[in-house]
Amino acid sequence: MERRTFLTTAFVGTAALALGGNIYSTDHVRVNNALESEHRLLFSVLIPVFLEDALPNVEAMKMAAKNRTLDAIADTLSYLPKQGRAELEELLVMLEQRLGLLLLTGSITPLMMRSPDELISMLEYWRNSFLDLMVIAYQGLRELVMTSYYACPEHWSHLNYLKPTFLED
Repeated sequence: MERRTFLTTAFVGTAALALGGNIYSTDHVRVNNALESEHRLLFSVLIPVFLEDALPNVEAMKMAAKNRTLDAIADTLSYLPKQGRAELEELLVMLEQRLGLLLLTGSITPLMMRSPDELISMLEYWRNSFLDLMVIAYQGLRELVMTSYYACPEHWSHLNYLKPTFLED
């Protein structure tokens, strides 16, 4: 077998596997469709990475803060301008598909199956990428998660911030 034939066969085989993995979906992996439309599963993986030290240490409180942030993300997405929301939606859909993951991260392993260290290195690569598109993708996800978390008044106590009282009078 010639080298060129071997490389072509390997490339075509890899592309076929990636395409097949992207098209094939099992019903038992899917979550509630209503929740999936808000990308809650994807954000539930990204929130601990972006908010590593901001989340409470107690597990029940951490889960409540994550759920509240997921609700806030859904609210924030509804207020984004139409073009920005469409671009972010396109990024989120690509991150949930294996072919999109392969293009964006170089791996078809779903984000929920990656370790926190792998997610951090992926996001650091995006943050320092020479491609503006990757930097914008990182900044968009980070800004969405951070603003949604800190928009919730119950999370302000970690910052020792008190809501101004002169507005209530």
